[in-house]
Amino acid sequence: MRHGKDNYKLGRLTAHRWALFRNLLVALFRHERITTTEAKAKAVRGAAEHMITLAKRESLHARRQVMTMVPDTEVVGTLFDTIAARFSDRNGGYTRIIKTGRRPGDNAPMVILELVDRVEGDKERKDGDEKKEKTPKAEGGATAKGKKKKDKAAAASA
Repeated sequence: MRHGKDNYKLGRLTAHRWALFRNLLVALFRHERITTTEAKAKAVRGAAEHMITLAKRESLHARRQVMTMVPDTEVVGTLFDTIAARFSDRNGGYTRIIKTGRRPGDNAPMVILELVDRVEGDKERKDGDEKKEKTPKAEGGATAKGKKKKDKAAAASA
């Protein structure tokens, strides 16, 4: 029976599991959105929320505590400067898990783990105001392929 054993083992040894958590945390705070399995996302979610809570303190001791779990100084800097500032008025609930389906190879349930107030990159357009017109495939594809062949031929002759 598993009474009182409420953490995720993920089929790994302790050192391997903590290394996995560190890698996931670095990726999450660097990109603010990662795709992983559901079990890994649920396991690392608590650590990610704890790191953001520590970053909101903005003290040297908190920075050193975060550095033990997020061993990338650049990522820790962005965590303390930008991410913690975004969540200054929120008391927990910094991450979101969105189910995306199953992985084709082994049918594992995949999810997107992201920060709640994530800044959208290219999707900040509203109602398609600045949407570019797409060229039809027949026009754009043929000329682009022909141009690439000409560039390769010119590079080969030079």
